[in-house]
Amino acid sequence: MKFTEGFWRVKEGIKLYHPAHVYDYEITKEFITVYAPAQLITSRGQTLQGPVFTLRFSSPFDNVIRVQIWHYKGQKDKKPYFEFYKEEGYCPLIEDFSDNIVITSGKLKATINKKGEWGVTYYYGDKYLTKNSYKYLGYAIMPDNTTYMREQLSLSVGECVYGLGERFTSFVKNGQTVDIWNEDGGTISEKAYKNIPFYITNRGYGVFVNDPGRVSFEIASENVERVQFSVEGEYLEYFIIGGSNMKNVLENYTKLTGRPQLPPAWSFGLWLTTSFITNYDEKTVTSFIDGMIERDIPLHVFHFDCFWMEEMHWVDFEWDKKVFPEPFKMLNGLKEKGIKICVWINPYVSQLSKLFDEGKEKGYFLKKPNGDIWQTDDWQPGMAIVDFTNPEACKWYAEKLKELIKMGIDCFKTDFGERIPTDVVYFDGSDPEKMHNYYTYLYNKTVYETLEEALGKGNAVVFARSATAGSQKFPVHWGGDCLASYESMAETLRGGLSLSLCGFGFWSHDIAGFESTATPDLYKRWVAFGLLSSHSRLHGNSAYKVPWLYDEEAVDVLRFFTKLKCRLMPYIFSTAVQATERGIPVLRPMVLEFPNDPACLYLDRQYMLGESLLVAPVFSEDGYVEYYVPEGIWTNILTGEKIEGGKWRKEKHGYFSLPLLARPNTIIPMGSVDTRPDYDYADNVVFNVYHIDSGETVKSQVRNTEGKAEVEIEVRRDKDVIYVTKIKDTKKPWSLYFDSLKIEALSGASVEADRKGSRVNVYADTTVLKVI
Repeated sequence: MKFTEGFWRVKEGIKLYHPAHVYDYEITKEFITVYAPAQLITSRGQTLQGPVFTLRFSSPFDNVIRVQIWHYKGQKDKKPYFEFYKEEGYCPLIEDFSDNIVITSGKLKATINKKGEWGVTYYYGDKYLTKNSYKYLGYAIMPDNTTYMREQLSLSVGECVYGLGERFTSFVKNGQTVDIWNEDGGTISEKAYKNIPFYITNRGYGVFVNDPGRVSFEIASENVERVQFSVEGEYLEYFIIGGSNMKNVLENYTKLTGRPQLPPAWSFGLWLTTSFITNYDEKTVTSFIDGMIERDIPLHVFHFDCFWMEEMHWVDFEWDKKVFPEPFKMLNGLKEKGIKICVWINPYVSQLSKLFDEGKEKGYFLKKPNGDIWQTDDWQPGMAIVDFTNPEACKWYAEKLKELIKMGIDCFKTDFGERIPTDVVYFDGSDPEKMHNYYTYLYNKTVYETLEEALGKGNAVVFARSATAGSQKFPVHWGGDCLASYESMAETLRGGLSLSLCGFGFWSHDIAGFESTATPDLYKRWVAFGLLSSHSRLHGNSAYKVPWLYDEEAVDVLRFFTKLKCRLMPYIFSTAVQATERGIPVLRPMVLEFPNDPACLYLDRQYMLGESLLVAPVFSEDGYVEYYVPEGIWTNILTGEKIEGGKWRKEKHGYFSLPLLARPNTIIPMGSVDTRPDYDYADNVVFNVYHIDSGETVKSQVRNTEGKAEVEIEVRRDKDVIYVTKIKDTKKPWSLYFDSLKIEALSGASVEADRKGSRVNVYADTTVLKVI
């Protein structure tokens, strides 16, 4: 929302007030409270009128500062509230100097001017981050007497803003207007399914606006030197989050709002669906699964989309007996083939569903202010919406899901959750405007915790479309409705990169596009991208996604990349554990790994899969791809080609290839199993060592499917001597492969050389090798 007409003027009819200076303040052990009138007070008479801003500065834990701002404090509190972590007993350092007050949280500090004009400046150590000066913070009264709180924080020269959810617009958000309001707009729109009121910048800090309702951001737009955010009402709250780098900022943000849970290892394999409005029955499903098995394509999850239930009865959680006459028998048969089962659900209940009268009688649906059930014909006839603020409604919904879990369902696609009305009344009295975005949190939390309760911790996974801040705790999320085009493939990646910078560790997308039918060319290119994402699903609207319907080469391409991902699982799963332990996503924008490389600031057509693998999908029919390689000697793990970084490259790739580069001075563990994602990663693992410079020490580890480290090693190179140290070992067979190096074992190992490098079989806790 914009309040001004350029630098000098306020929009017609708007009254805008700003804190002028610190008039008074109070300091306690835990916080500072500052009173800042909207005019400079020089006499007692001036205290008789005009707004006074009340600001409180505190900290929940190191390197995070909380800012709360009131105009009127007498307003009724409006639920819901984001859940955030506060370290018990934590108190920041508060110092009162002659010219300013300083609150220090870890290395992050805020300096509040006591003399002269209003101003707050934020630092991380001695590094300046951002500031709030005179006329930045504001209280606005609109022509209709609606009120808004507005804040502005400065941007430095060259500062780029990222995040704000899964946004399909430009990756760098400078110049954009963004409203935090969940909507079902597809990937071609500025609307977003997953709106997160958090942004992060390349200066190494983040800002989280602690309001689940509509937050309006002007990012270097209304004022090109600032980020502005505003909310309706008399209160505004936000957190400044510091860190030593962008990764550290994400660690602190996810410590505040929640870290992702670790999805089960099987979920990282290939998912295939019925697609949406296709005609399918048990015979069709079985033919797809058998067709994948016959063609030696590892398939790990089969998803039944909406029409597993009878049309116009969604959701009643009952199989449509016309096409699935014996669902229990069918599911058992699929499970005997090693397939996990997912089914589509949403929180909407058609008037034709058997659940409608039950939910109506028990008061489990959203209501109109007059007490009627809120209903619409948009999506399902006369549908109602489950009220997840009602604990009994949550139990009721969960019990329906548990019956499906008993039948053999392993996970749920939690679709929708964006089309939530605001002219409703909630069971717990929550404000409907604030619940519009927050609804998805309660919806997915209910489903995720139901799976966790029924299947055990570590075995729960959902496939969710909508999200808000904190929803990263309930993985996985997918990108929503995209088109079958290269443009949509690229915008899908942009959305995933933006979401990853909001703490979402796991993300997927509809391989080959949801809407319309992909060409064989696009199908094969998207397969490579999809199988090099954290989660991989073939899904569409009116087109089946089995590869043999495209061409026979598509079968080979899907097999190749599915098996490649299975072999990469020791590396991918260790990266997944990092996401749960530190909040660092699996899919990472280049700027997250290389924040000091100016060339990486705007890159959105390539990414890092974990910290060690660079992926550049092919977005063109001619097979050409342009991508940037940071400094160092990188290695294409598919071809073995050595690439000198610090420059752009243009290459042409066939369907079985793309730029998939190992970072220099890294070790990538790869498994020996290519038929499934959930195997013993430590057994026969090979640590692939890529271009270790003299003087470098590199560590690597392999986690088991429960996330615990089983093998940990350290490799140190001193000129032509390499030292390998076991930090942890399960005594299972494993080895190292030194790419492009001829190795001689001086102690503790045997060597098998080939034309590309040397395989070293380690049998001692400390091994000494020589480069020859």
